[in-house]
Amino acid sequence: MNRARYASDPAQSRGREFAESRAGARGPRGEFQRDRDRVVHSIAFRRLRHKTQVFIAPDGDHYRVRLTHSIEVAQIGRVLARALGLDEDLTEALCLAHDIGHPPFGHAGEKALDVAMEAAGGFDHNAQSLRTLMRLESPYCDHEGLNLSWEVLEGLAKHNGPLTSPGWAMQEIDAAYPLDLDTWPSLEAQVAALADDIAYDNHDIDDGLRAGFLILDDLLGLDFLADQWRAVEKRFPSAPREAQLRELVRTQIGLMVNDLLERTRANLGGIGSVEEVRRAGRALVSFSPDFAVEERRLKSFMYEKLYYHPEQIATAERAQQVIAGLFAAYAQEPALMSDGWSAAHPAGEPGRSRHIADFIAGMTDRFAIDQYAKIFGKVPEGLSNV
Repeated sequence: MNRARYASDPAQSRGREFAESRAGARGPRGEFQRDRDRVVHSIAFRRLRHKTQVFIAPDGDHYRVRLTHSIEVAQIGRVLARALGLDEDLTEALCLAHDIGHPPFGHAGEKALDVAMEAAGGFDHNAQSLRTLMRLESPYCDHEGLNLSWEVLEGLAKHNGPLTSPGWAMQEIDAAYPLDLDTWPSLEAQVAALADDIAYDNHDIDDGLRAGFLILDDLLGLDFLADQWRAVEKRFPSAPREAQLRELVRTQIGLMVNDLLERTRANLGGIGSVEEVRRAGRALVSFSPDFAVEERRLKSFMYEKLYYHPEQIATAERAQQVIAGLFAAYAQEPALMSDGWSAAHPAGEPGRSRHIADFIAGMTDRFAIDQYAKIFGKVPEGLSNV
């Protein structure tokens, strides 16, 4: 590939937490290719297929879950990385791994765990991603975790920018393997962050319309969406409405990608190295100012009409009840956890609560529901709203 001067170079990686021998290496892969493959082959990644994206425990097979969302983010991320001359493998690894720390039921589950963990430092899904990849998922014989490269771990830690007040989990990770939390991350990490935004901004529209929570006429109150819809109707006047809606989503993704590329290329003028990216003091991967305003309007609309829809809120409250109930039950009787987890239960706090949170955070939606039913004999009704 033609790597730009400001791209991350796997041959110049800062290394891994634990030294590795390449004797008998499995295939001719670069460091970031190994990272991507380790993520894809992990149990934590496979569990994403049964974790909430927007709709909790959806009955329909066509709704997105964390796994399909992560794959879609990776697809957009690779397009952006290739166009900008960045390392595609690092970008893809970051995109695929960015949601691994999410507990069951998405942000509803995260909120419940954060409340339950208040006295033990709280819960943050981003820090949990690092904790999962560095400590909890341990398939190797000679070290903890997946032992991903510094660049992947840094990108996951700082995908939204420098961390000035990291929580306990991120502090523990940074103390063991410093990630320069006060600097901006690589361009690959910045691309992964906005690929995530592009994916869920548009694919959540698709799922929201499918579920009937979003109404097309309301969406067309956003001028830039209305312009694209009129263009779709003009180009494909006889196409079925569903096909027209999917064309609208594809068009919006293309617009966002093209705007980001144009603005980012302008931002990168004069940038000559990865270290200059980290010292820039601002995000270099960005939308243009006008488009950023439109993107924020779309987000506000989605929160009002979809994420905070009354049915969504009611379902989230039931999901939080499941997580809170599980946490309380395990705190009272650790033997209720799986054998390996109950045997490893720490004697004192905050270790006990953090251990329970690790166990619950790794659950899929359906496993959490099953465990709640086993303990309490039933689950709250209405845990799926589509």
